[in-house]
Amino acid sequence: MTIAEERAAAAAHGPTTAYTGINDRTQLNPIFARPGESTDLPVDRIPDNESLPETAYQIVHDESMLDGNARLNLATFVGTWMDDHAARLYAESADKNMIDKDEYPQTAAIETRCWKIVAGLWNAPDPEKAIGTSTVGSSEACMLGGLALKRRWQLARKAAGKPTDKPNLVLSSAVQVCWEKFCNYWDVEPRYVPITDEHKVLDGYELDKYVDENTIGVVAIMGVTYTGMYEPVAEISKALDRIQEQTGLDVKIHVDGASGGMIAPFLQPDLVWDFRVPRVVSISTSAHKYGLVYPGLGWVVWRTASDLPADLVFDVTYLGGHMPTFALNFSRPGAQVLLQYYLFLRLGFDGYYRVQKASQDVALYLSGEIAKMPAFELWNDGSDIPVFAWQLKKGHTDKWNLYHLSERLRLKGWLIPAYPMPDNLTDLTVQRIVVRNGLSHNLAESLVLDIQEAVEYLDALESPMPTEGQVHSFTH
Repeated sequence: MTIAEERAAAAAHGPTTAYTGINDRTQLNPIFARPGESTDLPVDRIPDNESLPETAYQIVHDESMLDGNARLNLATFVGTWMDDHAARLYAESADKNMIDKDEYPQTAAIETRCWKIVAGLWNAPDPEKAIGTSTVGSSEACMLGGLALKRRWQLARKAAGKPTDKPNLVLSSAVQVCWEKFCNYWDVEPRYVPITDEHKVLDGYELDKYVDENTIGVVAIMGVTYTGMYEPVAEISKALDRIQEQTGLDVKIHVDGASGGMIAPFLQPDLVWDFRVPRVVSISTSAHKYGLVYPGLGWVVWRTASDLPADLVFDVTYLGGHMPTFALNFSRPGAQVLLQYYLFLRLGFDGYYRVQKASQDVALYLSGEIAKMPAFELWNDGSDIPVFAWQLKKGHTDKWNLYHLSERLRLKGWLIPAYPMPDNLTDLTVQRIVVRNGLSHNLAESLVLDIQEAVEYLDALESPMPTEGQVHSFTH
């Protein structure tokens, strides 16, 4: 087999960064192989014979260790640590099916408590009259919010005797990919408002060029995936007010608070972005990001029950009563819902504030240190959610780019992605750091030293680094 053929065979087993080798067998280390057991097992088909649980555990344990150190992964928003009591609760409730409200009525009741708590954090006029649900993550929560917008629009159009075949949704060009999926899966035209150097987020500028009678809603993002910046929901609402005054169109807002939905209530309580804005009819968040729960869990809440079209809600009967359910998934874990309630009880408002503030302090320290380096220019500083991005300063070097820096930092274990910005800014490459619970100030200081060392190495090169085959990495 040639080298090219070996690489192709290895690629068939998974991502090129995985330690998959080129063989279709896995060989057990003799140090933990048990007498009488097979020591040579297939990778991609079920083995013929049983293994002892200790052996199967060791194989999976050893392979999963190769995923890397989660503490040094500054690419992902997803939480990677919970305390021992949460781990115990997780193990005890791993068998609970969230959709089976007849068998697990208490888990269903706790789910309701949680979304009412979230509705209160988001300043719902009356959490008792709101309606919400847990989801497997913020992507499903966004899709449910978008689906409700579409159905509300369809019902209004049908009542007025107007066609419903050309719905569109207005959103930023920097929107998370789940919204592209929503538009694709539910036949909605996406209308992307491009971000620019002057308008780094969707801020209401020229919104009238994108909104018309077929617009089902506008998406505002509290924590843009590319950079972590908040989109000014109140300003977007004001722009829609002006459009309604001129055209009569009453366009509602869904707030994608995947990250900021669990940051802003604690760190920016005076910022008006939530249900205090009358046009906001629904808000979603990712509980497994800054909600601090293991994946996967999300929440979506509507201002009032009437903001969620009744024909989208199914009634599940349990204990002689009725529980409304609205979800894309059916069977899904209930354990994470219990973990969220545990954290609400364990941390309280003050605890969440302290955890999120610690992450923000580290983000501001890191962005401040990176801003001091002559090679870089900040895009934002992490004062919204604890996420920030920077670009290479124009004219600094022609020998290396941010992809090279990302590769250099990976040698030290740090995962810090470099990627192009969205349409209209695709010639601009940025790097982004996501500060999560667990990135201590001491680790941040080590990271600064490693960045400085990497830049010194790259700046000292006598000729340009090769750029052939470079690929960008981007973790949501």
